[in-house]
Amino acid sequence: MPTSEPLDPVIHAQSRLRIMATLAAVPQGDALVFPRLRQLLGMTAGNLSTHLSRLEEAGYVEQNKTFSGRMPATYVSLTPRGRAAFAEYTQQLRALLDAE
Repeated sequence: MPTSEPLDPVIHAQSRLRIMATLAAVPQGDALVFPRLRQLLGMTAGNLSTHLSRLEEAGYVEQNKTFSGRMPATYVSLTPRGRAAFAEYTQQLRALLDAE
């Protein structure tokens, strides 16, 4: 039976869905460094930053800025809220796909 709830518009945008799916594959408690996430997604730094900001505003991702020696490093991970939202989104999508 399809859900009457609309799909989460924050996640549903193609680029943000790709970001969420990629980060969901990272074990909870781990993070990806920004350049690696950018490489995996084939996105520009500016485009990725824009979408990460939107996901961060929703409480779905967390960006931790630190230093590796003298070089700045930004680590990106899903928050528990983001993992739950992505799980709900995929469940709703499966229900829509399975509906006849």
